[in-house]
Amino acid sequence: MSRFNPFKNLGPGTLVAAAFIGPGTITVCSQAGAGFGFSLLWALVLSIFAAIVLQGMAARLGLIHQKGLAEAVRGQLKTKAAKYIAVTLIVSAILIGNSAYQAGNIGGGILGLEPLLPDTHLNFGAYSFNYLAVIIGAIAFVVLYVGNYKLLERALISLVLLMSFSFIITALMTTPDWGAVFTGIFIPSLPNGSLLIIMGLIGTTVVPYNLFLHASLVQEKWNGEKDLKKVRKDTFISILLGGFVSMSIVISAAAISQHSINNAGDLAKGLEPLYGDFAKYFLGIGLFAAGITSAITAPLAAAFVAKGCFGWTGDTRSTKFRVVWTFVLVVGVIYAALGSKPTDIITFAQVANGLLLPIIALFLLWVVNKSAVMGKYVNSRAQNIMGIIIILITISIGVKTIIKVFFT
Repeated sequence: MSRFNPFKNLGPGTLVAAAFIGPGTITVCSQAGAGFGFSLLWALVLSIFAAIVLQGMAARLGLIHQKGLAEAVRGQLKTKAAKYIAVTLIVSAILIGNSAYQAGNIGGGILGLEPLLPDTHLNFGAYSFNYLAVIIGAIAFVVLYVGNYKLLERALISLVLLMSFSFIITALMTTPDWGAVFTGIFIPSLPNGSLLIIMGLIGTTVVPYNLFLHASLVQEKWNGEKDLKKVRKDTFISILLGGFVSMSIVISAAAISQHSINNAGDLAKGLEPLYGDFAKYFLGIGLFAAGITSAITAPLAAAFVAKGCFGWTGDTRSTKFRVVWTFVLVVGVIYAALGSKPTDIITFAQVANGLLLPIIALFLLWVVNKSAVMGKYVNSRAQNIMGIIIILITISIGVKTIIKVFFT
């Protein structure tokens, strides 16, 4: 009798969807629901649509070209100056975005442990230091350095999936006003003070490093253009289900009587209809699992991007590769240890990713229109229109967010 393995038939789309159901999604979606009810669901639907379109392009690139996004971009630039500019932009965006994201991942792990360890700060004069950030960073470092993280990752993803289903059940248990839900989905609105949350919803759903990760993962799972339909189906269904979980978090949080989300206890209120007083402990375990899982994958993804951009040889144990993921990990640990509240760190990380997304999306859109790369599988006119609209919308929201934060 063959051994049952629930992960055997999972496509890369499932892993990509699981990657964005992390501390950032739980925190930002909870803030959206608690602070603005159902009125920002349209932004989440837009983000889900953008993720399906852009991740679909990235997956098709990896399947047809059999190279990652960074390698494809680098290979299509003919002059040294163009390569230098492109590599600088991509590496800078990924290092900055992933370092911020890593701080959010570690912040999520900290947030999850708060119900069990309420006082995690050591004070040195005027400075406060969260020692849990170092512990979580050390765990991630050991796992990354050893390189054997499959079993741990599967166990953690199982906890994240359980937490995700819990939010779906809770959303139904709150018996929301479905008329208001559909209004929030189909009628865009910009409530006062919502811009940062909207940018965060985009950044936590369409994660820039996932575009690189997806293009690389499809090469290991699928075999060339004959599997294109499977890739499209896997991407569409997985991200749609991940988006459904995100929407459920917003709906669950909309039932919370308070408007601010400051700690794990506040986040857990969205699950109280299902778990009662145990909700904060259940959510804490899920957040910790999600934080650790993302704390492993984010630095690794950054290292793969650098490897592709610079054309490095060698495997994941090479010195250069380890230097990149160590840099991202250390920056994340320092910021999470010395930064402000974990919820603020997590929100900032998602906003940063949302602001950096158009840079990576433009490179992706450019390379999937190259016949030398994609052959007959270049983007269709409809795909290009959708890609351009997504980029223009994210740039517009990003500009408004920057103006709001720095100039008003």
